[in-house]
Amino acid sequence: MSYLEPTEFVTKMVDQGESKVFMSTRDTLIRAFMAGAILALAAAFAITVATQTGQPLVGAILFPVGFIMLYLMKFDLLTGVFTLVPLALLDKRPGVNVEQVLRNWGLVFLGNFGGAISVAFMMSFIFTYGYNTDGGAIAAKVSSIGEARTVGYQTYGVAGWMTIFIRGMLCNWMVSMGVVGAMISTSATGKMMAMWMPIMLFFYMGFEHSIVNMFLFPFSMIMGGDFTFMDYIVWNELPTVLGNLVGGLCFVGLPLYYTHVRTSAQRKVSVAPMVNKTA
Repeated sequence: MSYLEPTEFVTKMVDQGESKVFMSTRDTLIRAFMAGAILALAAAFAITVATQTGQPLVGAILFPVGFIMLYLMKFDLLTGVFTLVPLALLDKRPGVNVEQVLRNWGLVFLGNFGGAISVAFMMSFIFTYGYNTDGGAIAAKVSSIGEARTVGYQTYGVAGWMTIFIRGMLCNWMVSMGVVGAMISTSATGKMMAMWMPIMLFFYMGFEHSIVNMFLFPFSMIMGGDFTFMDYIVWNELPTVLGNLVGGLCFVGLPLYYTHVRTSAQRKVSVAPMVNKTA
């Protein structure tokens, strides 16, 4: 059968988390770089489609193609390792400790950022013909997005910061559902369908994804967005990363692990003896 029971795929989640911890530095960085680059290209594609058609829903429907490509190639996003790697620590897999988990997260962050910002420079170059034009409607669109989702949040102070944090939580809840959903099926078609639905939801709802933002905000600054790099870090990337961590781990990783791996004993219900009633 192409469907796996939760007890089977959650064990696979723990196994994958363990394998990522012990992956070599070179392989971790390469896989993270490629994941960041592919997701950035998908974001540029979705924004272009939404801008040219005037239909944001169309962009959201098409954006998951990037996530599907990187997942099938076994590349790694920070949002995914936030959910999977801590499970190996909770399961007390040999050699897995807090230092190893943090090392993995740090390497994946660096690789994702390198891939995303590389695509930001390439896309800005081709949209402006080597920085000789203003980039047109796409440049105006990404500039407005960058400003609204940095200094726009800053206007509301702590409430704005918490808004980004919660959007980051909701984002990785959905993204991690896509990661886990792909493990439910053993067929490529089933994996694609399971990933498509939650990824489309997060993108259309405007939730905050740390790796998409690693592309979007440098791209926006290059294209003329009126905000600084520190605005991007403090008023978007930092709360988004923290929200992604909490959302993926608390809404997906931990609930699945504790209810399908470390299950509690079944509740015993006393049954009253039947009384033979005679007329």
